[in-house]
Amino acid sequence: MARSTEGLQPGVSGVFAHAVETLHSAQFRPEVHLEETPAPKRLAPHTHALSADVFVESDDDDPTATGRLVLLYDPAGQEAWHGEFRLVTYVRASLELEMGSDPLLPAVGWSWMIDALTNRSAPFTAPSGTVTRVSSEGFGGMADETATAEIEIRASWTPLDGELMPHALAWGDALTTAAGLVPLPTGVVAIPQKRTRRSR
Repeated sequence: MARSTEGLQPGVSGVFAHAVETLHSAQFRPEVHLEETPAPKRLAPHTHALSADVFVESDDDDPTATGRLVLLYDPAGQEAWHGEFRLVTYVRASLELEMGSDPLLPAVGWSWMIDALTNRSAPFTAPSGTVTRVSSEGFGGMADETATAEIEIRASWTPLDGELMPHALAWGDALTTAAGLVPLPTGVVAIPQKRTRRSR
């Protein structure tokens, strides 16, 4: 997702501008529909955010997984971050009911993010987060509603440098894994395609 730095906040440092450029240099699988989204302003002096929907079926109007990735930058650093940068993500995905009831699901969901960072050789430290399973079943007047299961992953970590392309790719990998897509074979590069924004 190519991007210029013209839309960044006034007075932004070259370090942050470069980090944003490397974030946008990642090429995602065609099932991932990416767009910029407003970033929270109170968490750090400089912020930037991306959101994504993963559509497993081309004719499906509802994404199987959705996610958000927020880049935080504080030139003075923050003690809890152990660095100047922090990446924060949220991933939500629909699951089969059987998988949603698996007691190991939270640990598996967390491994999707950590393993993705490791597999992409994205250097990081101080990972933190939660994994939540969400189930829904109708009763009474809503008894005919289909039971559903979802997983929510909230994670943050500190990249050890400003080269963020592997971190963005790892986030994309975690998203598509949560959506149930088979990982691409090693050495196979996703062919980028034009992505259209979908209304939320």
